[in-house]
Amino acid sequence: MRKSLFGIAWLLMFLCSAATIAWKPVVQEQTQFHAFEDTLYHNYVKNIYDSAGLAGYGLELGVFEKAMTGYLNLKNSGQLSLSKPVLSIVDFDQSSTRKRLWIIDLEKKELLMNTWVAHGQRSGADVATSFSNNNNSLQSSVGFYVTAETYYGQHGISLKLDGMDEGFNSNARSRSIVVHGAAYVGQQSIQVLGRLGRSQGCPAVPAELAGSIIHTIQGKTVLFINANDGKYSSRYLNEHQAAMLAMNTASMTKVADSV
Repeated sequence: MRKSLFGIAWLLMFLCSAATIAWKPVVQEQTQFHAFEDTLYHNYVKNIYDSAGLAGYGLELGVFEKAMTGYLNLKNSGQLSLSKPVLSIVDFDQSSTRKRLWIIDLEKKELLMNTWVAHGQRSGADVATSFSNNNNSLQSSVGFYVTAETYYGQHGISLKLDGMDEGFNSNARSRSIVVHGAAYVGQQSIQVLGRLGRSQGCPAVPAELAGSIIHTIQGKTVLFINANDGKYSSRYLNEHQAAMLAMNTASMTKVADSV
């Protein structure tokens, strides 16, 4: 009986060891593939970043990569225009005196526009530090938006936005958070106030550029508002998923060939 039990125990140990030995290479191969995939993705993003000369216009690579990740995941979800590969980025971690709005043609790898953009009255003075998704908060909201239809209101032509991040900007419609022009956004306001004027939560842009900006980004393109908000999270910031999508593009293939 003891010999039988001993034999069974030995057999189980042997099988477990064999399974472990067989599994390790698979795990290692998967880890190596993911590392290679991540490297390709970072190179792919940096290629667009460098080609568009975004560093010279003050956009940080890390912020651009977050915006690209969301763009790819939103594109895959079928919520974007396939004929308009435009990505707009606002970085509210920067001073309002800096041109902290960038509009990029991802297909041509070109910076289309770089200008000022205002934040909400209760988000902060020169730098935005507080954010809200609540009605009447007069604060900006962080996260990914998809641009929608235009209309003419008290600020002239304006662009409606759909907030894609539940709990962070999903009330954009009910709050009337839109892109519009404002006289308080520009060099004159900076000279008088030492900062831009502030909105009621909208990403307001220079009045003289509003029409051009709205025409460029309207019709289901991505607007990403970045800020150092420790509470923020988004299902569209799945980098592994974005890397898988990017690997199917011609640009990604060229990057892979050069690595």
